[in-house]
Amino acid sequence: MRLGICSVCLPDLTPEEAVVAVRDAGYAGIEWRVVANPDVGDGPPSFFTNNRCTFTATPGDIARAVRITEAAGLRVIGLDTYLDTGDTRGADEAFELAAGAEVDWIRVRAPWRNGRPYRELFAEAVAFFDGLSDRCAQTGVRALLELHQRSICPSASLAHRLVGEFDPARIGVIYDVGNLAIEGYEDHALAAELLGEHLAHVHLKNVTFGAPGAGGLRVPEWSALDDGVVDVPGLLTALAGHGYQGWISVEDFSTARPPGEAARFNAHLLSGLLPAAARP
Repeated sequence: MRLGICSVCLPDLTPEEAVVAVRDAGYAGIEWRVVANPDVGDGPPSFFTNNRCTFTATPGDIARAVRITEAAGLRVIGLDTYLDTGDTRGADEAFELAAGAEVDWIRVRAPWRNGRPYRELFAEAVAFFDGLSDRCAQTGVRALLELHQRSICPSASLAHRLVGEFDPARIGVIYDVGNLAIEGYEDHALAAELLGEHLAHVHLKNVTFGAPGAGGLRVPEWSALDDGVVDVPGLLTALAGHGYQGWISVEDFSTARPPGEAARFNAHLLSGLLPAAARP
């Protein structure tokens, strides 16, 4: 397994600053946050607003991402596009961007639960992913479905129901462990076995549940990697037992440490936790 990081969790760094910080922290690769339109303003940087560690979805910007990443001795793992089911035009553009820059994959999101019947949303997703599969074959770029709470694919089993009949060389799954802690958790060894070759990538972050609010409900909050409900050593052991040899990308949304410090801490933590048999 190889350690990477998502640029979304480095919001106060420019891409040029980020590749140096990521390399020096000990990571081997970075996956870049890519948006359709520039979303950086004059306000303070945060994960999803004024995130400076972001590229726009243009050929020039993606070429720049590859250039500065490789110059730092790192690999571009993939493109964290915000591509929703049904956005055919966005999918075409994302595939062309990734193919032109020789990036392996783009991220895709399942339909969000919006009050419509699950079966309708599922049918639309199957049709959309069928089209994605054709574009994968044409471009050589893989489309990865991210497990996400409040979507129709919050768990490994529901994701498998959607992608299971597609060629895993074209359509895969991003196993987002932090999202699973909020909704959709299943035993990691079982999930890995179920997904099989569709298990393409892993996002790692942690979650805790704060003090009870109204009605006694505990609300999930992003937490430091070593302080939450995710059993990080257990996850790594399960992945190693499954024979997973892909990337583990840190996507830390906690605020206990500044982003750069958190990146260094997480790299050190995970390097010590990775089972010896799973190290590159």
